Amino acid sequence: METSFYQHIKLQLLPIVGMSKDAIHIYIGLFAFFLWIIATRKPIKSFKSLIPVLVVALLMEALDSKDDYNSFGYIRWKESIHDILNTSIWPFVIVIILKLGFIKTDNY
Repeated sequence: METSFYQHIKLQLLPIVGMSKDAIHIYIGLFAFFLWIIATRKPIKSFKSLIPVLVVALLMEALDSKDDYNSFGYIRWKESIHDILNTSIWPFVIVIILKLGFIKTDNY
């Protein structure tokens, strides 16, 4: 089965950036998180700031799952959950740390 345009781009970019797929997911999650905060000027410790991260993670996994189904005939759920967690974990940790007051953010 032929790979999708999305998978083709991913496979071309991985050797260029020199990172693993897991690392790329982490960076994409952090990028979506900080881009949203900068663009909307919403508080960084708001749980609402996690919504774009989850949307990006779910969209990427929807594309991956479609390719998995076309290639393997089934969805690799364990890998999908792993990727969603990798994309979302650090923005979630940042929000929790700030919510719990471990780092004071008077102006944020």
